[in-house]
Amino acid sequence: MHEPAPRSRGDVELFLEMLSAEKGAASNTLAAYRRDLNELFEFLEGLKKDSRSAGADEIRAFQQSNAARGLAASSQARKLSAARQLFRFLHAEGLRSDNPAAAIESPKQQRPLPKILSVDEVDRLLEAVRDWAAGAKGAERLRALRMTCLLEVLYATGLRVSELVALPRSVARGDERVLMVKGKGGRERMVPLNAAAREALGAYLEALDEAAPDQSRSPWLYPSRGKRGHLTRQRFGQELKVAAGRAGLDSGRLSPHVLRHAFASHLLERGADLRAVQQLLGHADISTTQIYTHVLEERLRSLVQEHHPLANADLEAPRGS
Repeated sequence: MHEPAPRSRGDVELFLEMLSAEKGAASNTLAAYRRDLNELFEFLEGLKKDSRSAGADEIRAFQQSNAARGLAASSQARKLSAARQLFRFLHAEGLRSDNPAAAIESPKQQRPLPKILSVDEVDRLLEAVRDWAAGAKGAERLRALRMTCLLEVLYATGLRVSELVALPRSVARGDERVLMVKGKGGRERMVPLNAAAREALGAYLEALDEAAPDQSRSPWLYPSRGKRGHLTRQRFGQELKVAAGRAGLDSGRLSPHVLRHAFASHLLERGADLRAVQQLLGHADISTTQIYTHVLEERLRSLVQEHHPLANADLEAPRGS
């Protein structure tokens, strides 16, 4: 690779100076912009164009070239964004009469499918923490019962982890069959508790009152002596890794959010209505919930590929042979 033409190189440096001086861009950010823009102008030089003469057709050709060599859609989008910002700067400075990258659409980026656990894996996880609680004593027993309660409530409700750890103690004083949850944007929703979650909640609160009466007076359901007063997301995540080890599961696959995903996908697998799942999850837009339908489609496709007798057969074999 070689340096782009002097005028293009000079325009890139002007743009980077502006990012540094006016926007306080970090050195790593500036280096990333420089790499992407230098790559663009090296390509344009082959078309006898530079930062002042390149048009939309040439920018589009650069994008097509990136796609043809298998560059990820996210990387293509990043390079196009860098070009847009540079040409917008040149236009604002009076060095160009237009922004040739403005009307070019970014490549469609496929939303990553959420990681989920199978029903069997969730069962193994819950069984492991129940066994832990059954064999533990003292402070260790309270810790195990708290984890059992956290997991049972999370899998029964699909709460966001931030909602779960910050549940007020008052939720245990209302109708034991439901929780009233305040979610994003202050929106409240009602989520049902199954029998296993109610039992785990009762056992945990009883142990909390006996083992830590000072904490049982806390306004939080999962009190802590930390500055927030309640269990943190980070601490729950760490405890979950320990529980994964007890269940023989890969801790790298497990997080509180993965259990929220499992709640949603397992409901849909069993025929739950998408709108109902949207309401339970607290999604403002149903398109957010629809990602779980794609998970199911992918799993069904994999199931057919793995187990259908004709999945790997030569379907072009002569008929009647």
